Amino acid sequence: MTRLSASYASGICKGREERVVDDYLETSQKKIVADATAHLDPGLFPTAFCKILPDIAGDPAYCIIIHSDSAGTKAALAYMYYKETGNIDVFRGIVQDAIVMNVDDLACVGALGPLILSNTLSRNKYLIPGDVVSTVIDEYNTYADWLTRLGISCTLGGGETADVGDLIRTIDVVCTITARLPRENVVDNGNIRPGDVIVGLASSGKCNYESEWNSGIGSNGLTVARQVTLHHDYQDQFPETYDPGIKDRVYTGTYHLTDEVKGLPIDFGRALLSPTRSFAPIIRDILRQHFPAIHGIIHCTGGGQTKCLKFGAGILYHKENLFPVPRIFEIIQESSRKPWQEMYEIFNMGHRMEIMCLPETAPDIIASANAYGVDAQVIGICEASYDENNHVSLDAAGESFTYPE
Repeated sequence: MTRLSASYASGICKGREERVVDDYLETSQKKIVADATAHLDPGLFPTAFCKILPDIAGDPAYCIIIHSDSAGTKAALAYMYYKETGNIDVFRGIVQDAIVMNVDDLACVGALGPLILSNTLSRNKYLIPGDVVSTVIDEYNTYADWLTRLGISCTLGGGETADVGDLIRTIDVVCTITARLPRENVVDNGNIRPGDVIVGLASSGKCNYESEWNSGIGSNGLTVARQVTLHHDYQDQFPETYDPGIKDRVYTGTYHLTDEVKGLPIDFGRALLSPTRSFAPIIRDILRQHFPAIHGIIHCTGGGQTKCLKFGAGILYHKENLFPVPRIFEIIQESSRKPWQEMYEIFNMGHRMEIMCLPETAPDIIASANAYGVDAQVIGICEASYDENNHVSLDAAGESFTYPE
């Protein structure tokens, strides 16, 4: 869930001199996984956003998708907020993070229900009491019911709770979702082509189906965000929330979890913990109305605004009309002093879902998102690359960036 970069962060420690926080992993986890899986069967649609398998019932007209993801290190942040404030409901948000990271990935291939969900909760029982376990399990059921009411049928199929304090320092919240759909309904990102426009769906604000304002942070980059913004006091207060091998290089910022911060209508901890917004209802409506005009859908999670590099062939993704940077990302950048170019590689920076479509379809997609209270706009266009590789050209923060450099 977290992309760790080579120039990890820098920050201020309780009025002390500025210090550089070195990354403690030289090799990206995602590169390790990519290398380990390079030889595996890519599935029925190798260029789709998710791996797609033959139907378990053997029907050649159908296919199966099995997808697993978690709330990542955001769960450690929820633990900190819970211990400091006593607010157990933050764990409900972590469950939403885990579910949405699966549901919205599945939405990118057109798998919008029925869904079957299985959950795994691993904890250190000496730090995570039973009422937290009950809250997490209850929220899996509650959120599945909520998705169903929105028209994304989701059934809780069971799960596993494990007391593994030797492995898990606080809590880990994971789920796996299975879906079955007709092969003719698969959205295949291999269809992305020059001339397509890119419609972005905003990650921040408050849409019709959210109970409170959302900072837009989602569930990526929370290791970076937490450790470069939060106050050094937390190093001693919560040693269970970081690798002891990097003590004195964590929590290098100036913020406390309950701080009120200019530009944020909720306290800083809740802004970092804003549950990941699902775009599944919007994607469902769009595909029902405009399936032939939708050439690709990309969930801008790991890799941020460069996630699209993995999809299509010979495409230059030119993004020149991005959303204003949400305040939470400005704070992270100010605290870490990361270059803006790197920020856009880690975080969604304002929109977390991209739809590549025919230009004439964009207004209807924007209207569909707006009907749910989600801001949407054409953020760029797909052009023919100057070579056989994919590239991103991005105009943001008063600068122009290219990826890969």
